[in-house]
Amino acid sequence: MSVTRHISDDAQGAADSCAAFIAAALRQELAASPVATLAVSGGSTPRLMFDALEIEPLDWTRIHVFFVDERPVPPGDPASNFTLCETHLLTPAAVPAASVHRILAERGPAVAAALYSADITLFFQEFTGENPRFTVVQCGIGPDCHTASLFPGEPLINDRKGLVAAVEVAKLHQARITMLPRILLNAKTLIVLACGPDKARPLQQAVHPPYDPLLYPAQLLFHEARSVDLFADRPAAALLD
Repeated sequence: MSVTRHISDDAQGAADSCAAFIAAALRQELAASPVATLAVSGGSTPRLMFDALEIEPLDWTRIHVFFVDERPVPPGDPASNFTLCETHLLTPAAVPAASVHRILAERGPAVAAALYSADITLFFQEFTGENPRFTVVQCGIGPDCHTASLFPGEPLINDRKGLVAAVEVAKLHQARITMLPRILLNAKTLIVLACGPDKARPLQQAVHPPYDPLLYPAQLLFHEARSVDLFADRPAAALLD
C-alpha cells in the first residue's frame, strides 16, 4: 500500500494537477490497449478538474467514461453527477455518446444499480475479457469521511463481490447508486481529489489509523488499495503528517 501526495496551493492548482495526471494515465493505457476507462465523481472540485481535463489532448473516441456514483435524479437535474460532467467535460470535449456509461437513476435506484452493474460487466467482457478493472477511478471524500456513496455505517463497505448497489443514506433521506469497493480498489490508477478546509478532518481520519472503515469509509482507499494518488490543496492537507 502506497500513498503519493500531490499538494497544491489552492483548489484550482489541485484540479489542474489531477487532470494532467489522469490524462497521462489514459494516454499510457491507450498506447498499449484499444480503449481506456475513466470513472469520475461529482462535486465542486471535480468541476474544476473536468474543465482542465477537457483541454487535454486526448483521443476521446477510445476513452469510455463511467460514474462512481449518482443521486436519484434524472439527467438535467442540478444535483446530477452526470449533468455536471456532461456540461464541463463530455460536451466540450465531444466525447461520443456511445462512450458514456450513464447511471440511469431515473429508473429508480434498484433498477439503475442492476442495469449499471450489467453494463460494466458486459463492457469489460467485450473489450478486455477481464474482471472490471478501470484505467482510472477518481474519488472524492465527504465531510463525514464518506467516499463514492459509501457513508458511515453502510454494511456494503465490507462487500468485496458486488460491483454496484443502491444504498439508503438515512441522514440525507435518499437513496444513491454507487460503485462498491471491488471496483474502487481494483483500479489501475486510484485517485482521491479533495480541496477546502472542510476536507482537512476527514482526510486526516482517512489516512491515519486506527482503521475502522465502517466509521471512516474513505479509509478503504488509503489502507486497502495497492496505491492511491491524493490531490489536495493546502487547506485540505493541513492536518496530515
